[in-house]
Amino acid sequence: MSEEKKNLHEIMKFRIEKLESLKESGVDPYPHKFAPTHRSSEILDNYSKLEGKDVVAAGRIMTMRKMGKASFFNIQDEYGRIQVYIKRDDVGEDSYAHFKLLDIGDIVGVSGFVFKTKTEETSIHAVELTVLAKSIRPIPVVKEKEGEVFDAFADKELRYKNRHLDLIVNPESKEVFVKRTKIIQSVRSFLDDHGFLEVETPVLQPIYGGANARPFTTHHNALDRQLYLRIADELYLKRLIIGGFEKVYEIAKDFRNEGMDRNHNPEFTMLEFYQAYADYEDNMTLVETMFRSAAEAIGSLKISWQDIDIDLSKPFARKPMFELLKEKLGKDISGSDENELKSICKEQGLDVGKDDNYGQVLDELMKRLIEPDLLQPTFVTDYPRAISPLAKVHRNGDPNMVERFELFIGGAEFANAFSELNDPVDQRQRLEAQADLKEKGDEEAQPVDENFLQAMECGMPPTGGVGIGMDRLVMLLTDQRWIRDVILFPIMRSSGDE
Repeated sequence: MSEEKKNLHEIMKFRIEKLESLKESGVDPYPHKFAPTHRSSEILDNYSKLEGKDVVAAGRIMTMRKMGKASFFNIQDEYGRIQVYIKRDDVGEDSYAHFKLLDIGDIVGVSGFVFKTKTEETSIHAVELTVLAKSIRPIPVVKEKEGEVFDAFADKELRYKNRHLDLIVNPESKEVFVKRTKIIQSVRSFLDDHGFLEVETPVLQPIYGGANARPFTTHHNALDRQLYLRIADELYLKRLIIGGFEKVYEIAKDFRNEGMDRNHNPEFTMLEFYQAYADYEDNMTLVETMFRSAAEAIGSLKISWQDIDIDLSKPFARKPMFELLKEKLGKDISGSDENELKSICKEQGLDVGKDDNYGQVLDELMKRLIEPDLLQPTFVTDYPRAISPLAKVHRNGDPNMVERFELFIGGAEFANAFSELNDPVDQRQRLEAQADLKEKGDEEAQPVDENFLQAMECGMPPTGGVGIGMDRLVMLLTDQRWIRDVILFPIMRSSGDE
């Protein structure tokens, strides 16, 4: 047994002995219920009204200064921390003895009155103490000196794997997830207010589609068939548009069997919405307004993300993809084929594989040469048909272009949208072309979904659709660099000791 594990074992053994001592003295260390009347922030913010008044509070002990006949400790609830003063003569000898058996990490209830100490710190003078949960495993101890925090459980990997401890000792982490909830609520309210209907579509799907990604597979025993965790909910939402719903959306968990980096987690939250009789330009306006609404829900339209000052109040730029590439390369490559694009990549020092197809090579050019410079909100528009199998051919008459946009902010992608393809013959041809790519080894190409095609053959109205990564939106508005910082329980690599 390592020294660290040995010490932990000894600490837990000592705490269990304290637990048994509490039980032997008649204390129930895990009661069924407790009823606080005030939260920490209410007391701290309303001292003038509550001075000398009785309050009941509850929380986790975060610091302790045990002394002879009187002691101080801080309790932490969801809203912050407050100091408690406990004196043997006030709570009684037995109750004070029970207090001496408590540790940092224990959860207690306190009844008392509000006062200020000699140092002018608003506190609760305890007259009754109730043990609510005895902690037998120690939590990280945060050290503070002159307002500066030390040892605040800073290791990222430990924090992700032990999110409960991260939330206990790092208040800024909790604030991120409070803001996440407010952002998602704002988006949901925005769409509801614009006449959209929230729906639910299957997570387990017989055929995956709606995006270029490799799926997770599973097996249904009763049906004896392979199923897939959805990579997107697009095709089901479009079937609802075909069925007569004119505005639908879903905030859903999607799953993609891909690598993990600062912007990608195999399980993530996606918003997709579709509106009949609209196009990608209508949705550009809607998305721009939605982002402003979400930002205002938690603060300001002027934000900082990874040391980049971003102004969401100004109109978002709109720039065609090949115009951006022409500005960067000094020549128009919109008519270039796969081999010509590979030569351009070589000239630019970009590494592409000999088997990479047109779409993969073009994506590499965009990722390396264009996207990092798109710092202020920018809609990149008008993509090649070859890499957009679900988008409508551009109305400008170019059969090789489609009406599509992606939104970039701070060099990262936040939305993907189309004037949706609603020609069933064209759609079948494109999905069959995707299937051919899959046969040639492109693991992210989409298969042919016959049920979706048959639905489209019944007639789908002109439709605009949008997909937005909600985790990335939260990253942007809370200034977080890693997607795992905005997902409560992200998927982690095995450490070998779990």
